[in-house]
Amino acid sequence: MKQKIALITGGSRGLGRNTALHLADKGVDVILTYHSRATEANTVVADIERRGARATALHLDTADSKGFAGFADQLRELLQSRWQSYQFDYLVNNAGIGIHVPFAETTEAQFDQLMNIHVKGVFFLTQKLLPLIADGGRIVNLSSGLTRFTLPGHSAYAAMKGAVEVLSRYMAKELGARGIAVNVVAPGAIETDFGDGRVRDNKEVNDFIAAQTALGRVGLAEDIGGVIASLLSDENRWINAQRIEASGGMFL
Repeated sequence: MKQKIALITGGSRGLGRNTALHLADKGVDVILTYHSRATEANTVVADIERRGARATALHLDTADSKGFAGFADQLRELLQSRWQSYQFDYLVNNAGIGIHVPFAETTEAQFDQLMNIHVKGVFFLTQKLLPLIADGGRIVNLSSGLTRFTLPGHSAYAAMKGAVEVLSRYMAKELGARGIAVNVVAPGAIETDFGDGRVRDNKEVNDFIAAQTALGRVGLAEDIGGVIASLLSDENRWINAQRIEASGGMFL
């Protein structure tokens, strides 16, 4: 049986890291990308290899679409040299940033930064990697619970994630001929360093979210990585073009 390989953007920490470890536990090899945290990325690689899977970390700036062709070339060479393969199986578009700013105060520069990473980056990186994704492969794009409910200060970020959800349905439709399924995972508020750790470190914010969540607490990275890994598995091969919210039941 061909060894399964996953590519996870933003895999050095948070949800990307947890997804990588869940996949490794399932016997999937992992290529993860990082932007500035090389040491943390290498630590994740070591954690994966201790689980018996193979892993590599590659640098990638998902805000710079001009660099995607070079990244694809680097990835192609890595697949051939380390895995003797021309393709990988699973793509997780996880890399992202959070900006908490009221609508009236959001700058064009902030808007463009979010757009470049969350929409343009996902669109054109996936497009550039299509020749390297195996037929019958799977793609998971990350969205947010904020596309269903609203919290002040997230208008630009949530708008980008709304675009990702629409884009994902089109990707599923147009890539279906190759047997590639595309789904969205939309986490609720999670205790990570995302958005400068606002949910994790601000007790008032944390308590508010816990009070609005049916399961009575804020989410953890461990709550999301398994969901993503499950969607990539053969057991869920017939799930396609769906938005799966993993929020513990926020704002029901």
